[in-house]
Amino acid sequence: MTSHLTNTDLLAPSSSELLNIVTQFTVDLGAMTDLTTLGDRIIQELCRASTTTHGTLFLLDREHECYRRVSMVGPIASTCTPPMLTMNHPLPHHLLATSRIMTEADSAEGLQEATSGDSARTAMRAMQGSYVVPHLIKGRLIAFSTLGTAMPTGGDIALTRSVLAALAQVAANALDTIVLYEDLRRSHTLIKRTDRLKSLETIAGGFAHEIRNPLTSIKTFIQLAPQRKDDPQFIQEFSKVVLDDVYRIERLIQEILDYARYMEPKLTDEDLNDIVASCLYFIDVKASSQGIKIEKELAEDLPRVMLDRQQIKQVLLNLLLNAVDSMAGSGGRLRVQTRKLEKPGGNVWAHIEIEDTGEGIQEANLEHIFDPFFTTKHESGEHEGTGLGLTIVHQIIHEHHGEIRVKSSVGVGTTFFVSLPALPT
Repeated sequence: MTSHLTNTDLLAPSSSELLNIVTQFTVDLGAMTDLTTLGDRIIQELCRASTTTHGTLFLLDREHECYRRVSMVGPIASTCTPPMLTMNHPLPHHLLATSRIMTEADSAEGLQEATSGDSARTAMRAMQGSYVVPHLIKGRLIAFSTLGTAMPTGGDIALTRSVLAALAQVAANALDTIVLYEDLRRSHTLIKRTDRLKSLETIAGGFAHEIRNPLTSIKTFIQLAPQRKDDPQFIQEFSKVVLDDVYRIERLIQEILDYARYMEPKLTDEDLNDIVASCLYFIDVKASSQGIKIEKELAEDLPRVMLDRQQIKQVLLNLLLNAVDSMAGSGGRLRVQTRKLEKPGGNVWAHIEIEDTGEGIQEANLEHIFDPFFTTKHESGEHEGTGLGLTIVHQIIHEHHGEIRVKSSVGVGTTFFVSLPALPT
């Protein structure tokens, strides 16, 4: 990003003004979390303190082993500074050797302290620079700034150099912190992607296993159909089997796509009771047709939550439909309760319980129900489970920084507990 300096910006600041610049600079940089904004402020302040016409900030790019241009001041900066400098370029090489500011006024003898002195002087002149300022952290050159032509102000050069050194160190600390933050953020994203890839390895194996039987029936039908084309009973019955298998494969593929898609929630301020009521409305007809009574207890003091409305509806509908399926044919009771939950430390959560009186889940299976392709549904046909629904549920709750757990007893029923962090009040 290129910024511009006004004539007022280029007036030589007084000693007290320089001290105020350093103090304010320290405060401002401590509040910045965006690298572009931070870089712009750094190079603007360095140009202001040195009364130079243009400047460029180069930041170390460890991945590509170079210094890349991240911020500029003055329209001339883009024409005289390249977008990238190699790590063995004379300027960073010289700055690492001397660990001090390089100026146009440095004597040739002073520059000869380092073998790169002459090359560094040539490079500085090519960039129409009067200062090159290193940003060092524990001997590491994490960035450097090239500052352009200095305007004649009659100011104290020694004082200016001292202030630049102070600003450079403040900038180095701020850059080191924000780069570390960016590295941590990328690492966190990479870890989440790695976890997802590990799950997808499991899913790939499960997918191959799950579609083997449907593909076998489809293949058999295709092979036998020419010979049995005049047998209407065979065609009718086998066609239904094949159609069910095709639907199963379609559901399986869709659920895999849902799981594989990176689910970064689009959070909005929501009333969780409203979402619960909406989901119960959708399943009411199905529950009633199977003799299932729905009991709803929604807390009036339930705190609001930042969440992705569609994703949480997907979670609740999955859990509610599972509960209804567990009571299919026998009827029962489905109780849905919301309440405010306070955890140790004063943290407030919005809590949901979904309890059914279905067949329950065996204790040995409970620890696996969120695993990809694990299912306790073994019926054929429309309601056969793919074993991905609860995996997706778990993933969504995890992305919302929430918690989900389950309690079940065979012949008694199952209860799912979902907690989501509430908005601070």
